[in-house]
Amino acid sequence: MSFRLRALVLLLFVACTASAATAWLTWRQTTDAVEQSVTAGLAEEIRITAGLRQYGATHGTWEGVATAVHALARDTGQRIHVTTGDSGLLADSDALDGRAPRPPGDRTPVLVDALPDFRPPAATGRIHRMETTLREIGAYITGMRYAACLTRSGADPVVSFTPSGTPSVRTDPSRPQCPRAKVPEARASVRDTAQACMGRDTAGIDPCLQQVFRDNVRGVVPARLTVRLGVGNEPPPSPGAKPAAGVAAGVALAVAAAALLLSRAVLGPVRALTEATRSLGEGDLGRRVPVTGRDEIAELARDFNRMAASLQRSEERQRRMTGDIAHELRTPLANLRGYVEALQDGYVEATPELLDSLHEEVMLQKRIVDDLQQLALAEAGALTYHRSETDLGELLETCRTAQLARAEPTGVALLVEPADHGPPVLVHADPDRLRQAVGNLVVNAIRATPSGGSVTLALEARGPQAVIRVRDTGHGIPADDLPHLFDRFWRADAARGRLTGGSGLGLSIVRQIVHDHGGTVRVESAVGTGTTFTVVLDRL
Repeated sequence: MSFRLRALVLLLFVACTASAATAWLTWRQTTDAVEQSVTAGLAEEIRITAGLRQYGATHGTWEGVATAVHALARDTGQRIHVTTGDSGLLADSDALDGRAPRPPGDRTPVLVDALPDFRPPAATGRIHRMETTLREIGAYITGMRYAACLTRSGADPVVSFTPSGTPSVRTDPSRPQCPRAKVPEARASVRDTAQACMGRDTAGIDPCLQQVFRDNVRGVVPARLTVRLGVGNEPPPSPGAKPAAGVAAGVALAVAAAALLLSRAVLGPVRALTEATRSLGEGDLGRRVPVTGRDEIAELARDFNRMAASLQRSEERQRRMTGDIAHELRTPLANLRGYVEALQDGYVEATPELLDSLHEEVMLQKRIVDDLQQLALAEAGALTYHRSETDLGELLETCRTAQLARAEPTGVALLVEPADHGPPVLVHADPDRLRQAVGNLVVNAIRATPSGGSVTLALEARGPQAVIRVRDTGHGIPADDLPHLFDRFWRADAARGRLTGGSGLGLSIVRQIVHDHGGTVRVESAVGTGTTFTVVLDRL
């Protein structure tokens, strides 16, 4: 499966999953909103019916109920349509708001009865309960007639409720046109009915007295209301599945388009990288890929170009090294061949001086070959190191002693500057390889220093590091030559003479040995003043 197809399938899967999750979450939120709306509607319905019932129970009439309906509609946001069985429409919130009445809602109408919930006094005797019931009947009838009169005259009744749950209307002195009649005595028939309740058991007395109360006050209780809420033909709240499905489909299409654009943007550079890699494998080390942008693909292209450039430089170094080796060996071998053929033909006499010269040339070629082998092993990581705790002070003294025989005949003073007084400067290293590296630096310094000059081996403990300096007072090295100093077979002497230089591999070996020990080596030089090589290693 191609990358484009895999990216498209993956992104479509993610999009469909995300869209499905979004649709499900939207459906759940909508369902919760509908449930909350229904719950809120029930609460508003209870509030409206309770308000209307409270009005009828305290006013004794439905006259003026439009004011209460208008206030309830404004507070709850519901459309309220109120009617009675005998007098028809009482109030409509649409008309009260000054607009054309809409058809009533399709919800089941609610009946509102203003009859109070009478409760006989508890924990009293049977006779007391009966007498209280009879008094409450007369008081309720008288109070409701008075409240209805006050309402018709434009005054709000002042109502409180008795412990038995019946409203009690207080006399309003400002309304003399509504005189309050004296509470009448209960009629004999009512009393006889109440006394009949006394013959019941304890659990049946209260329901019987409540029924007596309802039967005798029904005549003054306002007629039952029929309340309709909402507007007809109004769609019920329901979770919208179609919008969620449409959004999910739109998201999926958008992701598919984005996947195609992304795959196109990615596959172009990848295809160029593939072609360049194939060309690189076929030997075209000069092939590069164009780089645009700063994203990961662009960074990959830059890394590829850097790798190709590194391979090209490595190939060029290998070719130069092959040419350098051939150059280093061709001339001396040709000389050796000429002398050997001359000896064979009898043209030259085999004197001790000639044999010594030939032997010296052979040993020089052997040293070059040995240096090449050591450098190849070191660069391949195959050079063997036997590390141990090494005292650098002792190592420098050993190097000085070993190189005195080379320095004294040339008139060069070989000195050692130990570290300041303190504990020995110790490193974890191969002492033989370190002596070889320092020895190469000393040999080069002696060659570059004229008679009367000096070469100094200095040691310094600098925090967690040990610093070795090989400092000479020689001719110095031009600044343009310093970057090439550690290259193979490179000599500052343009004539590549053997009197002023060795094999040209010593400094390359020094750098590799120091690098293998986790250290660094650098050089500072000034023409006419001298040169200083600095080796930095980690201390124990």
